[in-house]
Amino acid sequence: MQLTLEGISKKVGPQTWLYDMTLAPRSGAVTVLLGATQAGKTSLMRIMAGLDAPTSGQVRVDGKSVVGVPVRERNVSMVYQQFINYPSLKVRDNIASPLKLRGEQNIEQRVRELAQKLHIEMFLDRYPAELSGGQQQRVALARAMAKGAPLMLLDEPLVNLDYKLREELRDELTALFAAGDSTVIYATTEPGEALLLGGYTAVLDGGELLQYGPTSEVFHAPASIRVARAFSDPPMNLLSASAAAGGVQLNRGPLLSLVLPTASAGALTVGMRASALRAKEQPGDVALSGKVELAEISGTDTFVHFETSLGELVAQLTGVHHFDLGQSVTFYFNPAAVYVFDVQGMLLLAPVRSKGH
Repeated sequence: MQLTLEGISKKVGPQTWLYDMTLAPRSGAVTVLLGATQAGKTSLMRIMAGLDAPTSGQVRVDGKSVVGVPVRERNVSMVYQQFINYPSLKVRDNIASPLKLRGEQNIEQRVRELAQKLHIEMFLDRYPAELSGGQQQRVALARAMAKGAPLMLLDEPLVNLDYKLREELRDELTALFAAGDSTVIYATTEPGEALLLGGYTAVLDGGELLQYGPTSEVFHAPASIRVARAFSDPPMNLLSASAAAGGVQLNRGPLLSLVLPTASAGALTVGMRASALRAKEQPGDVALSGKVELAEISGTDTFVHFETSLGELVAQLTGVHHFDLGQSVTFYFNPAAVYVFDVQGMLLLAPVRSKGH
């Protein structure tokens, strides 16, 4: 099934919720809608599902317009942030409900297969209220998969789960999506989730579609500062700079030896992901010194916020490191690892990726 959105927009009263955009998610693959809250992800998914009609533009399935076709007449599965199950039905009957509607054979076998894939086979004779939040969401996912719809829409389905459950389910969903035939649209605010799911990513901001393409390409070559901000967690370090003989001159900072496109002129912005900064110097590195403003450990990484002559920066260090507030520190980065954006905020230069990355 090929879903195509052609020049769609959405207005509610005087407000524009979605600006004119065209998008054709890759058939049979995962497309992540990445953006902050109120970026337009849910509005876009509701139009894809047929819950809302666009103010302008066309929604086509295999070339045929489906604008005005109600959601009940479309073959679509949806999973929301909330755990939406039938409370009066046991888990096995929740999962079986779409199979029974289609009059399928071997329903019990299919239910058990799906329950095993999502590790809820031991709960088949329980009611949803007897399950944890994570288990209930697995039931909702199993029922959506049982429907076998060619289009599956998942609107931040893991946002209400705890960290450990989210990590576990992400890995499982990645494998399940890869093994299926459905076109999956998955909305999230988390860049890390988009990277883990892979496939394709559409970056949204303020109701605008900023960039769409293979997830790794969008991450490594963000078309603009807006895309880079949306696809960086922690936020990308952004430094004021200008073109200079021999490269890029950081304002109140060192000269970076970079080769810019010949037409580069005016004010520039250098972008540096927090993970590009390191505590130990390597050949060709540039040093940035400052004082620690905040140091926090999250999972297996340490995030260090430090004040420099260039402003406050953040470094993401692998492993557990201890810093005192106000401590003098020096971090290092290779100029080849930075992004350069022009005066309009559009990408001029991205780090060269090594093969296999």
